[in-house]
Amino acid sequence: MRSLFSTYFPLFLLLVALMIVTTEAGKNKKDCKGWRFGACVAKNGDCGSGTREGTCDNQTKKMKCKIPCNWKKEFGADCKYKFANWGECDTAAGIKSRSGMLQKSLFDVECQPTVIVSKPCGTKSKAKSKGKKGKGKGN
Repeated sequence: MRSLFSTYFPLFLLLVALMIVTTEAGKNKKDCKGWRFGACVAKNGDCGSGTREGTCDNQTKKMKCKIPCNWKKEFGADCKYKFANWGECDTAAGIKSRSGMLQKSLFDVECQPTVIVSKPCGTKSKAKSKGKKGKGKGN
């Protein structure tokens, strides 16, 4: 008669080996710390819901994302900039410009460190005394 040890020991070793292999395989996927994500790509058109793809070593995964429809599309939805005040109007070109410095990059997306935006010069000047409406009557 064989002892219980000699009967079940090979089965026990196989079970332990299987647990080690599955644990190591699971670690590689979960422990990757260098995930790099691409830009968000809208499903339809320039904005709205979409996906972004991430890679780490030889792994890839997709995440849901959203591009606001009122966002400056040339910078991407993942690059946040702090802008200076608008410059003087270039009367020859009819535009004014300002620069923005990169504040934050989401999902490790590559962003330009500095951007310049332009817009047409306004023909109307904004009224600066909007808060005085209704005051001063009866003085």
